[in-house]
Amino acid sequence: MKTYDKLYINGAWVAPHGKGTIDVINATTEEVMGRIPEGDAKDADAAVAAARAAFDGWAATAPAERAAKLAAIGAGIKARMDDFARTITGEVGVPYKLAQRMMVGMPMGTFAAYAKLAGEFEFEKMVGNSLIVREPVGVVAAITPWNYPLHQIALKVAAALAAGCTVVLKPSEVAPINAFMLAELIHEIGLPPGVFNLVSGTGPVVGEALAASPDVDMVSFTGSTRAGKRVSEVGAATVKRIALELGGKSAAIILDDADLATAIKATVNYCYLNSGQTCAATTRMLVPESRYDEAAKIAAETAASFSVGDPMGDARLGPLISDVQRERVRGYIKKGIEEGAQLLTGGPEAPEGQPKGYFVKPTVFGRVTQDMTIAREEIFGPVLSIMTYKDDADAIRIANDSVYGLAGTVWSGNDERAQKVARRIRTGQIDINGGAFNPMAPFGGYKQSGRGREAGVYGLEEFLEYKSMQLRVPKAA
Repeated sequence: MKTYDKLYINGAWVAPHGKGTIDVINATTEEVMGRIPEGDAKDADAAVAAARAAFDGWAATAPAERAAKLAAIGAGIKARMDDFARTITGEVGVPYKLAQRMMVGMPMGTFAAYAKLAGEFEFEKMVGNSLIVREPVGVVAAITPWNYPLHQIALKVAAALAAGCTVVLKPSEVAPINAFMLAELIHEIGLPPGVFNLVSGTGPVVGEALAASPDVDMVSFTGSTRAGKRVSEVGAATVKRIALELGGKSAAIILDDADLATAIKATVNYCYLNSGQTCAATTRMLVPESRYDEAAKIAAETAASFSVGDPMGDARLGPLISDVQRERVRGYIKKGIEEGAQLLTGGPEAPEGQPKGYFVKPTVFGRVTQDMTIAREEIFGPVLSIMTYKDDADAIRIANDSVYGLAGTVWSGNDERAQKVARRIRTGQIDINGGAFNPMAPFGGYKQSGRGREAGVYGLEEFLEYKSMQLRVPKAA
C-alpha cells in the first residue's frame, strides 16, 4: 500500500494544514491500495504563494533549460513505467497492457514532445514595427480527472512548464497516487522550488480555492461539464483565463458505402476503451436504416467478445473506477430499457464470475431514438447506442443534435465523401475511416465540451499571452 502524508509545496514535502485523509480504492479488489492527505484551502493558498514567488525566475529561464527539465521528467517516467502502469491499473481498473501503452506511454511522450517544442517555439517575432512577444500567462492551477490521470496531468503540466508558467496541481482524489509519484520524480530532477506544487483534496474545497484565488492567472480543468461550469463561475470573479476539456457524446457515422464490419468493430472498440470511461468515446453509432439488422448483429457479437475480468490478466474490459460510477452506469442501462431501447447484449446485472470489483457488462442498445436519455447524456461506461438515419443530411443532423461537440468518426468507402460529412459535424476532432490518433494535433471541443485546446503547439499556446512592443523606426538620413 502506498501511503502519502505530505503535500509537495515550494520544492519540499510538507505537512498539510488539512487534517483529513482520503483512502484510494483498488477498482478490482475494492480494497484500500493507498492513502493521501485531504488538503484544504490554506494548503491551496500556500501552494499558490509558492508558485507566485517562483514565477518570475522560471519565466526568465531560457527555453533550452526548461526543455532539459521536461526531457528529464519524460525519461524518469520511462524508467518507472512498470510502477506507474501497475499503480494506474489499480486505481482506474484499466488493463495493464493498455496502461503501459496509453496511461504511461502517452504522458512520457508528452513531456518529450514539449521538451522539443520549448526549444523550437518562436517566442518572439517582428510584425511591421512591432516586436510580438509570447509570454507565460502566469500561475496555473491544473485540475485533473481520474480516467486518464497521468496523461491529463502531463498535457497540462508539461505545456505550462514549457511556456514558462508555474503550476499548482490538484489531481483527482479518486486516482491520485500516480500524481504523487510524478511529484517525487520532479523533486529528484531538481525543478526550482515553487515551480511545481501538488495539493491533493476534493474539488469543492481545494479546487474552488484555486479557481477563486486572485493569485492564480489561469485554471486548466478537465472533468465533467457540471464541474467545469462551476470552475468558470468561480474563476469569473477574477477574470482569469479558464481552459476547459469537458464531456462528450460522440457519434460514429457509418455511411451506406462503408465496410460495415470494419467500421462497427472499430466503433465498439473505441466506445469500450478504458471501460467506456473516455470523454471522446464513440457512444452513438449512426447506421443507415436499411442496414440496421446487419449492424445490430455485428455490434452485439463484437461487444460479447469483450472478456471482463482482472485487468492484470488478459481481460479486455476491466472494472469502472468506483462503486458510485458502477451504479451510475447501471442506472443508465436500466433507463434505456425503461425508455424502450432494444437491449441487444449486456444489461445492468453484474457480470458472471465477478463477485468483487466495479464491473459492468459490455452493453449495446439498438433502436435508440434522439429523445432517449442514453442518446443524450454522457454515460461514461461500456454502453453503445445504435441509431438509424435516412440519408447523409439526416445523419449529420442527428450527430449535431447534442449539447456536446468533442469528437466523432465518419466511415465511408470514399475518403472525399467522408471528409465532406466530417466538415459539417460540430466537433473538435473527427477520425476519418480509422485515421490514427495524433498526439500533436489539437484536442478539445465545441459547445459544452469545453473551450481551448490541448496537445502539441496548440496546447503550448494556451499558456501564453501576447505582448506587442511598438518599436520606434529611425528616420531616414
